[in-house]
Amino acid sequence: MADDTPRTHDSAHRDTGTDPGGVAEIVPAEVREHLVRGTRSVLVDEAALEDVRRRFDDEQAGALGRYLSSAQSANTLRAYRSDWLAFTAWCRSEGRRSLPADPVDVAVYLAAAADTVRPGDPGRWALAPSTLERKAAAISAVHGAQGLATPTHSEVVRMTLRGVRRRRRAAPRRKRPLLLPTLEALLAELPDPGDPRGGTARRRDALLLLAGFAGALRRSELAALTFDDAALDADHRTGAPMLVVRLGATKTDQDARTEQQVALPRGRRPQTCPVCAFADWADLRESCRDGGAAALARHLEEAPATGPGAHRCHTYTGTDLADGTGRPLFPPVDRHGRIGAKAVSGRAVADLVKRYTRRAGLDADAFSGHSLRAGFATQAAMGGASDREIMRQGRWSNPRTVHGYIRTASPLEDNAVTRLGL
Repeated sequence: MADDTPRTHDSAHRDTGTDPGGVAEIVPAEVREHLVRGTRSVLVDEAALEDVRRRFDDEQAGALGRYLSSAQSANTLRAYRSDWLAFTAWCRSEGRRSLPADPVDVAVYLAAAADTVRPGDPGRWALAPSTLERKAAAISAVHGAQGLATPTHSEVVRMTLRGVRRRRRAAPRRKRPLLLPTLEALLAELPDPGDPRGGTARRRDALLLLAGFAGALRRSELAALTFDDAALDADHRTGAPMLVVRLGATKTDQDARTEQQVALPRGRRPQTCPVCAFADWADLRESCRDGGAAALARHLEEAPATGPGAHRCHTYTGTDLADGTGRPLFPPVDRHGRIGAKAVSGRAVADLVKRYTRRAGLDADAFSGHSLRAGFATQAAMGGASDREIMRQGRWSNPRTVHGYIRTASPLEDNAVTRLGL
């Protein structure tokens, strides 16, 4: 009988795949340097580009290289690069050829990776089936970029991945949705509004949490927002102010072919109003831009952030920070309250959610950056929103995804069990 117990691997199985940096721990430095030099752009055939340079001028070859490199998202390229380095390292350690790769070698590599367990936790697999499928996709993409037949289309590789999926049949480990009461608990943990160090983070974090929740935004979408993407508008039905956020490339629209917009309406209370939070944050950023650290400190002392009381968004007229420069809406803020120039990462968004759930006395491991998006869908379902309404704001195309949130929110809704007479 086949043994399905997870097991660790000895040095013969070099690629644990437990994290993108795992190669650094299992490949000697000189080998790793060679691999990195040889895979500057895993999805672009450098030899073919060199041929283009001989046949055309440098400008034309450069243009071709730029557009080929932009064919995949930055996140996909990073993942594929890490996966390809790991596979190449394994092939070198096993005396196998990575390009072109033998289909049986690919199948053995994926099977070995599937058996890997988490360090210090032999009861948990290190890699999910979806991660193994991504590794196979990376190998396929590199072969395709080099004009080679992909080994992953062979039956042995396909059957290996199918076998992994069948043995790993289990419900996905979903993070908890961040519902409105929990969101309010997180907002209550924001730093003191007048604190020269924490006041800056308070304004940024309040807007990030409220925008992520009300807009059903993914963590990558939040991280990518700029002031150019946000515009003040008014609800034509009530005249109340609202914020309209334009999304660029997203997980489901990586080429940004459709200009997706998300409306963030005025909240019922100032402390839960995304528009008020945007006004607070934009005013602070303007002060910092115009007067530096001294002006920022004065602003924090003189203009406390929105709290209980009257809305300020009714009199807010907008910001000139939307000037076409792509200024990040959510830059990093260090412990001294200094604002960075670049945007935060998607990982930083997830860490922020965990940090505030921990401060609120909750289990931070139960929440993630996706908890904001899941919380929107679940809270909206609890409030009686229809599938169509939830899908529109969350930009879901598959009703089954929304139904999953609705079942989580109201498992007895439209359920025949309520008619059993128990």
